[in-house]
Amino acid sequence: METGEQPFRSELFSVDLLQRHARQLAQEHRAITWKGPNRLLSRLAANAKLLHDYNEQTLLVEKKRRVTPAAEWLLDNYYLIEEQIQLARRHLPRGFSRELPYLTGGRSGNVPRVYELARELISHVDGRIDAAHLTSFITAYQEVTPLKLGELWAIAGTAFLRESERTPPSV
Repeated sequence: METGEQPFRSELFSVDLLQRHARQLAQEHRAITWKGPNRLLSRLAANAKLLHDYNEQTLLVEKKRRVTPAAEWLLDNYYLIEEQIQLARRHLPRGFSRELPYLTGGRSGNVPRVYELARELISHVDGRIDAAHLTSFITAYQEVTPLKLGELWAIAGTAFLRESERTPPSV
């Protein structure tokens, strides 16, 4: 997480409320084609370093005292996170983010639309993404505004992770 960025937490939504929220977002979002640098890969690199450093520090602490359940989950599942990072590096072409529509204005300005959709979904399901939430959210969004194929491709990867691999325990 970048400095100053808040955790992805918001009011928890049922599937019906999640669909309503997706439609509202689709009406509000204004997207443009991005001509700037590829910020997704640099953000991936920064987040990978942050997670690696945190994991290393947690390993040191664990030798001296008991760690929280969330830190223990990270230690146990860090290899899964590393696999996903490597997969993203391998399959995200350098210019991929330039082909994605970016949002303009508001708190979501200058980020890929698909990133904002993921952030909204994660925050309203407390990080517990499953196929039903993901499918209903994206389907409802596309009832108002269709997503590009690259956006759907970027979202699809999250649908194939098992929930236990994705959701750390609450702290």
